[in-house]
Amino acid sequence: MTSLIFNLALAVIPVILAITLHEAAHGFAALALGDTTARDAGRLSLNPIRHIDRMGTIILPGILLISQLVFPPHRIFFMFGWAKPVPVSAWKFRDPRRGMALVAIAGPLMNFFLAWIGALLMPLTEGPGFWPAAGQQFLIYFMLSNIVLGLFNLLPIPPLDGGRVAVGVLPLAIARVWAQLERFGIVIVLLAVFILPRLLGVDPVGEALNHVLPWAFRTIFWLAGQDIGGLDGNTI
Repeated sequence: MTSLIFNLALAVIPVILAITLHEAAHGFAALALGDTTARDAGRLSLNPIRHIDRMGTIILPGILLISQLVFPPHRIFFMFGWAKPVPVSAWKFRDPRRGMALVAIAGPLMNFFLAWIGALLMPLTEGPGFWPAAGQQFLIYFMLSNIVLGLFNLLPIPPLDGGRVAVGVLPLAIARVWAQLERFGIVIVLLAVFILPRLLGVDPVGEALNHVLPWAFRTIFWLAGQDIGGLDGNTI
């Protein structure tokens, strides 16, 4: 039981940090573009409590973590969650569509930046002993949470960040139609990620992540000045 609680702590903290800093990045990007809505609402904060959504930040990630750690092979392969959306007033931007696209892409970029920081810190955990091993495991979870969250949010489905970027760069007529998906977006995501793979035995999102994650880890470690060689999905 102690080992399970410790493993949960190692995994939960990185997930919460990844989700909340992702949302904070949206608010800071909006502020840089002239929108003070998030700041006025007290959401320009690195305090996770200000960004926590009960279902998206605690319950759903918790279920995913526990189920993957409890059942064989007792490893975390996939995480998904969200925080309370940072309020943004697009009409305050000089170009609302382009402004929203920039605000949207700030979230994934923050996640990739945090993963890079994790890679930079990884050499500090080298060496024998319990605490270096725990620190390395924490950084692996931290990088994994940020990379998966960043990549997943690049899917071009509103309300994911990639969908809002698509609305910002597509021709106006197509963008208006694409924006209408936002009311069904979370249903589409849940169907594609959780329901259909269980019903059909086909998991395109999971398969895509299994192929992209090793490349993403290698790239981020390379950007941090480290060569990790032939990393594959089984080593993450």
